[in-house]
Amino acid sequence: MDTKAFKRSLSSSQQYHRKGFGREAEITDLLQAEYQSNLVQQIRDHGYRLTRGDVTIRLAEAFGFCWGVERAIALAYETRKQFPSERIWITNEIIHNPSVNQNLKEMQVQFIPVHDDQKDFSVVECGDVVVLPAFGASVQEMQLLNEKGCVIMDTTCPWVSKVWNSVEKHKKGSYTSIIHGKYKHEETIATSSYADKYLVVLNLAEAEYVCSDILHGGDQQEFMAKFCSACSAGFDPDIDLERVGIANQTTMLKGETEQIGKLFERTLMRKYGPAVLNQHFLSFNTICDATQERQDAMFQLVAEQLDLMVVIGGFNSSNTTHLQEIAVERGIPSYHIDSSKRIGPGNRIEHKPLQRDLEVQENWLPARPIVVGITSGASTPDKVVADVVEKIFDLKAVSLAV
Repeated sequence: MDTKAFKRSLSSSQQYHRKGFGREAEITDLLQAEYQSNLVQQIRDHGYRLTRGDVTIRLAEAFGFCWGVERAIALAYETRKQFPSERIWITNEIIHNPSVNQNLKEMQVQFIPVHDDQKDFSVVECGDVVVLPAFGASVQEMQLLNEKGCVIMDTTCPWVSKVWNSVEKHKKGSYTSIIHGKYKHEETIATSSYADKYLVVLNLAEAEYVCSDILHGGDQQEFMAKFCSACSAGFDPDIDLERVGIANQTTMLKGETEQIGKLFERTLMRKYGPAVLNQHFLSFNTICDATQERQDAMFQLVAEQLDLMVVIGGFNSSNTTHLQEIAVERGIPSYHIDSSKRIGPGNRIEHKPLQRDLEVQENWLPARPIVVGITSGASTPDKVVADVVEKIFDLKAVSLAV
């Protein structure tokens, strides 16, 4: 399939939209009421620090909603205003935040049902409105919706689209796309749909395994067993790793993406020599600015004297999980929660440690003056952050009064 030609054709359709409908004024007050916070703005205005009693809150200097997320939510709200009575569907969570997705459900925006890990598009009819989330949608999904005669509102983040453009360039030059990401993540699924040949590597360890295979050969059966769900159909490591291009899921750790890119560059240079490296390796900067800014702010925050960290965001949010990794690597007691409802009753917290299920921690706030670092993923509203801050202040106030 010529994905580039399809996207050009789709973009020229009157049924396809990537911009709003001129109804910004109608949704501004609603968006501010549901997602903004005077308390968070107050903390920003005071050098990202606020003390009440014996607890000091230290906010990261970049956190929460990014431009791409704000844009996606605003477009979804405008779509409901533009089509007040039509059925509206969304192909995935618009972003990985439970409160935002719940708000959309209350606006009668329906989510495509999933059965046995497969989306059931049979519920969508001609004339229905379908919202594509900030992570994007696969080419196959867009083609299906277009053929059904749906109105499509595409809220895909431009940074994600930038990655797709890079993958198109890989395909044009017959390069295999090495995608640093999670193969089940909807963004990576969408990105891989633009590729001819692709291989998804989760981390540096998997990349090192692939590069060892490039240099020294390996057991093809073992290789395919390892990556059977993370590569294109008919993938052959003996042939399809001769020419590679680097791409990424935009929410992955910037430093690891850069390491993976440099590793493949060095590997292919060793195998084929520097004179012909460009015939075997391509790399474009596709790291999202917002993800990078939040990671940099987190590194800056964990360098301070903190008693503990609270990382706020959806449990399925990749960029939030990576913020949590930074705190854990520094040995700081860290708690990943998705809302203030995870705190209490009493001095307890329900949180998600890395790569584990939810756990309950009793007496998580020490009975002494403390500094609490707080950050949030790019899909987390300021209001959710404010609710967590207030809950912490209230808990410490109660403990002082006892």
